[in-house]
Amino acid sequence: MASLNVGNVGEFLREQRRNAKLSLRQLADAAGVSNPYLSQIERGLRKPSAEILQQLAKALRISAETLYVQAGILDERERDDLLQVPAAILADPTLTEPQKQALLQVYESFRKENRQPGADDGTVDGSGATGERDGPGNPSHRHR
Repeated sequence: MASLNVGNVGEFLREQRRNAKLSLRQLADAAGVSNPYLSQIERGLRKPSAEILQQLAKALRISAETLYVQAGILDERERDDLLQVPAAILADPTLTEPQKQALLQVYESFRKENRQPGADDGTVDGSGATGERDGPGNPSHRHR
């Protein structure tokens, strides 16, 4: 069943890339992935991580949540709930455009920080973050 999602996200990525009038090479360069890897994703041969999907979404100028839904990482209801905050920020007439962008960046960075350990099995965020969480236990290990 996972291969169905992998194929769906690959087909969706190819469609988005073509709509953006980008070549495979251009998108790969913009997202910081190799051409062969992106080609394998588009053909449904590879399952990209949440981090790679986020890089691809940024390069395509679409929401990462849209790709997460296509990949089966997030269901549509969760995505709709997550999109309410950015929509509210963008709709607020009392905020300037730079203020809106700053709020959106902070919101996204918090979400990314909280999502990464679960999405990537802790490997991306493991250094530093785990040391802070283990705070009281660390000094005893250092004094061996």
